[in-house]
Amino acid sequence: MSPASGFTAPGSVLTVMAHPDDAELWAGGTLARCAATGAAVTVAVPRCTEPRASEAAAGAAVLGAGLYPFDLGCGEAVRELLLEVKPDVVITHPPRDVHPEHRRVAEALLDALPDVVISTGYPRRVYAADSYNSLTLDGPTPAHTIVDVSQVWQTKRRALAAHASQPITDHFGPMAEALGRLWGMRVGAAYAENFVPLPVLGRLPEATAL
Repeated sequence: MSPASGFTAPGSVLTVMAHPDDAELWAGGTLARCAATGAAVTVAVPRCTEPRASEAAAGAAVLGAGLYPFDLGCGEAVRELLLEVKPDVVITHPPRDVHPEHRRVAEALLDALPDVVISTGYPRRVYAADSYNSLTLDGPTPAHTIVDVSQVWQTKRRALAAHASQPITDHFGPMAEALGRLWGMRVGAAYAENFVPLPVLGRLPEATAL
């Protein structure tokens, strides 16, 4: 499917990520744009110790999101998260991400989805975010749903900067900048983020907008 730059904000969006700075890095612009429209935005990450716990809360607040820490080691944790939040849209890592902890979170989410969707009807759509240099174990990340985040790029930068214990300046920040510009070029924007739909009960979303 050809990439789409259209943006229809869902009523609620949940990111389920492996590390406190992942939501900001891979989907921060889109989350900020959703929050700016009044959407309920939740960032879910495994519980962590200080200073990362405080950084996670600060980063989510910059994006306009709530923070939901969960216990990844608990088999029911992701299922309970989905049942409580009932999001229209979920964003997680690619199931074939190059990072093993990213894959673990994506697998936990995909394992929980069938029962939750059958019982509640939510989430409506599930997307995989970008990955390191847009590469997965299966090759380059395909272009699909490309969201223009030019107007909220500074918000994404501020949210990333909240994670002061991490190599944001020398590593993650420059990578986010490069990926944002590359996806933006696809749709004639200064900055953009890309998302790839994942099947929900064997079905892919018809919409090409988020």
